[in-house]
Parts: sequence; C-alpha cells; structure tokens
Amino acid sequence: MNDTDPSAAILNFVTADGARMTVHRHGAHVTSWTPVDGRERLFLSGRSDYRPTAAIRGGIPVIFPQFAAEGPLPKHGFARTARWSLVDAAAVDGGAFVVRLRLDDDAATRALWPQAFAAELRVLFGGTRLAVSLSVLNSGDSAFAFTAALHSYLAVEAVDTVRVLGLDRLRYRDTAGGGVEHVESAEEVAIIGEVDRIYFDAPQELLMREPTGDLRIQQSGFSDTVVWNPGPAKAALLADLDPGGWQRFLCIEAAAVGRPVRLQPGERWVGTQTLIA
Repeated sequence: MNDTDPSAAILNFVTADGARMTVHRHGAHVTSWTPVDGRERLFLSGRSDYRPTAAIRGGIPVIFPQFAAEGPLPKHGFARTARWSLVDAAAVDGGAFVVRLRLDDDAATRALWPQAFAAELRVLFGGTRLAVSLSVLNSGDSAFAFTAALHSYLAVEAVDTVRVLGLDRLRYRDTAGGGVEHVESAEEVAIIGEVDRIYFDAPQELLMREPTGDLRIQQSGFSDTVVWNPGPAKAALLADLDPGGWQRFLCIEAAAVGRPVRLQPGERWVGTQTLIA
C-alpha cells in the first residue's frame, strides 16, 4: 500500500508481508528499506539537507549523467537533486510492490548537459529483496555518453567489522590514494580509514559480511563497483553527516565509470542493483 498521495514529496510503501520502503521525488531517492526481518538496511544521516538544491546524505542517491567530478558537470550530475515525477506504483504478483519515477530533460538540465533523454527509476521490493533499476533513453537525434551509479549507503553495525567478498583479483582505482591503480589481493576486503575505490569489470554478485549477518549485492548492466567510506578525518568535514556516522555505513555502489555508456538515438540502457537480506 501507499500511505501518501501521488503528488506528495515523500512516498511510503508497505507490502502485504510487511516490507517497507520510502522514496523521495527529490532525486528519486530511496531513503529507507526495511525487509521482513524488520531491520533497516539503508543508512540515512540525521543531518541530511533536504533543500531543493541539495543532495540527501544516505539512502540510494541516483548518480547521472556524471560520476563524481569526472567531467564538466556538477559533482555526481544533476539527477540526485532534480524533482522526478511519479509514473505509477502498484502491487505485483507474489506480493511485491513496484514504484516507477521519471525524469525528462528540460531547460534546466539542457543548460548543464545539452542532451534529450528520459530517465526512469524502477524500485521493486518485497520479502527480503530490493531491486533498483535505472534506465536511460536517448530521446534526441544525436548520440551521447554518460557515467552513472546507484550510490547505495548500506547500514552496518560497525564498519570496521565489515568484510566485502568477491572483489579479489579485480583492478581498482584508489581515489583516496591519489588515483593509483592496483589489483585487489584480499579475498575479504576490510574497511580501514578512508576507502574510495572503483573496481572495474566487477562481478554480478558480491557479499557484504557482518557479525550480525550477510547482505547479498547483485548488479547487472553496470560494469563497475565503487566501495566508499570517508573514514573519521574526512567525515568530520561533512556538515550533513552525523558525528560518528561514518562508522554506521558502507557505500557499495553499482556503477558505470570505466567505460561510459554510449547511446545512439532511440537506444535505451538499463542498470540494476539488487540487495538481498
């Protein structure tokens, strides 16, 4: 069910089995997901800035059409601060719920990025699963390229107890270490201090392991995976992050960075990240 009307800025949904999800039209930003076990799986800072020009700190920010500062656009593009339209929201077979939001180019986006596009975020959740899909259609008459990510802030009890499995032998760029490239040698990656890595040609499934249980993380369409935590020093510089908040999340992001997505007129791309508790 949906306990708000379609024009509301914040949309709250509950499935028949008791799973819950909250999404904001500002940025098509999922800020809460509680599967049937009742445990909140997304981190949201209590100091998040909800002004129309700001990005929410936590949840699942939508990064499009530029990842980070790797281009001429504002950091992480404009999708995470744009107002998206609700397309529909409905129960589907099996008791799950699906919500779709849409963003089309307009004068504001074309002033930053002169392309015609239609982006859609599709959120499917129920039981122990949350699947978030970003699709982009080239609705113009010329080709364009973009980078993108689903910047998921995964809630953890203590980040120093977390291990990420499935990244070994992957090439990665260590952004926190000056952009130097390495090959991951650890079978279980620990989070020590500031970690900001882009793992290229990532597998379709990773495992985030905590003493309290595992979270499976699947992706398709996205070629890369970003692992990020600011660590204590950089976190102290983030005005919209709770004191000590860095200890309570790890970002594991499905991303398309190493090979930008290129679309011809009329072509569509879809990338999905699925979380399974």
